[in-house]
Amino acid sequence: MPQDKPRIVVLISGSGSNLQAIIDATRLSDTADKYIPASIIAVISNRPNAYGLKRAARAGIETQVVDHTAFKGREAFDQQLATVIDSYQPDFIILAGFMRILTADFVNRFLGRLINIHPSLLPKYPGLNTHQRAIDAGDKIHGASVHFVTPELDAGPVIIQGFIDTRAGESAEDLANRVLLIEHQIYPLATKMLAQGMFALIDGLTVMKNEPLPPHGYLIDYNSTAKY
Repeated sequence: MPQDKPRIVVLISGSGSNLQAIIDATRLSDTADKYIPASIIAVISNRPNAYGLKRAARAGIETQVVDHTAFKGREAFDQQLATVIDSYQPDFIILAGFMRILTADFVNRFLGRLINIHPSLLPKYPGLNTHQRAIDAGDKIHGASVHFVTPELDAGPVIIQGFIDTRAGESAEDLANRVLLIEHQIYPLATKMLAQGMFALIDGLTVMKNEPLPPHGYLIDYNSTAKY
C-alpha cells in the first residue's frame, strides 16, 4: 500500500501569499514538476483577521487562531501554540509570514521539522526592512532564503536561496515585489523537497543526499526570467 502523504501545518500572521503558493502546488497533478506530495492539514494564525485564514478556508483546510494578545507572555503563547500543533501530529511545520519570534523551547521541540522563508540572502539582513537595507548597502544582488528554524533569529541553516540583480534607482517596495515572486517559487520547491525527504537538518547543517549543502544552500538565479 502507498504511504500516506507527509502532514504539514502552516503558521501565518497576514495575507498568506506564500501559503497560497504552497496550497496551489499541493493541488497540481501528481505528474506536474511543481507538485508537492504532501497534505496541508491545518493553518494556524496568531491574528484573527489574517487574510491567509480565508485562503485556507476556501481550499477546505482546517484553520485555528491562537491569538498572542490573549497570553501574558511569549512562553505561555508558544506553549499553547505547540499544544495545538501537536494535536495535528504534523510531519513538518512551515512558517509563512508568521510574525512572531519563537522561544528556544518551542523551536527545539520541533527542530528539524520547522522551516521559514526570509526576504534576504542570509546571513545578510536578519530581521526586518531587508529590502531597504540591501539598497542602502549598494548590494548588486538580493533575494530570499528558505532555512531551517533554530533558536537564533534567522540564523538556521539555509536550504534554498533565490536571487536577482538589483536595479539602479528602484525603491524598496519595487524590490520587495520582485523578491516576493521568488519566494512564491522557492518556498513550494523547498516544501516539495522536504516532503520527498531530499534534505534534513543534521548536526546543525542542511544535508542533501548525505552531503552538507554550502552555506547558501541550493542556489537559484532568477535573472533570466523576465517577470523577476
